[in-house]
Amino acid sequence: MNNYTQKQNFFLNQITDKSINKKDFSEFDLSGIDLRGVDLSGINFMGADLQGANLDQANLANANLNHANLMNASLRGVNFSETLLCYANLVSTDLAYANLCNATLKGAKLHQSNLWGASLCNVNLSEADLRDAQLIEASLIEAKLVNCNLSNAKLCGAILMEANLNQANLTGADLTWANLMEANLIEANLTEANFAHAKLLGTIMPDGIIDYRAFYAS
Repeated sequence: MNNYTQKQNFFLNQITDKSINKKDFSEFDLSGIDLRGVDLSGINFMGADLQGANLDQANLANANLNHANLMNASLRGVNFSETLLCYANLVSTDLAYANLCNATLKGAKLHQSNLWGASLCNVNLSEADLRDAQLIEASLIEAKLVNCNLSNAKLCGAILMEANLNQANLTGADLTWANLMEANLIEANLTEANFAHAKLLGTIMPDGIIDYRAFYAS
């Protein structure tokens, strides 16, 4: 039995044993573990090492992953609704189609992460690092992206209606066909950002002027 299998069996025994407190796994080394589809809702993983783990389709709603290391983890379709992920390391993770609605990711590292088609409604990504991230067709309605680094991020077709991008860095970002209706871009850096065919109706631009164009021409 290899180390990963032993680690996985130990963890699964822990969370199924009703005689112990299965809610606290802070600082645990769970790197490389396979927990696909497992119900992990409400568990404390604060500071845990989940680097390279496979959590596809797992339920992590209301869990605490503040300061956790999830670098290179596979998180496709994971339920992270109302989960705490402040300052978590999510560099190069696969979060395609994950549910991050109402989650808190303040200061999280998401450099080169894949968030294609993810649900991020009302998420808090203030001060997060999303450089070179893939957010194609992601839903970021009412998302808080204050002082967020989105340089060179791919936001093609993303929905950013009423999102707060105050002081965000969108240098070189691709926002073609994105919906930014009533979004706040005050003091945002839009240098070389591509807004071809983006919907900007009611969008507050960096200089505070409201844009009333239905679509931005290419």
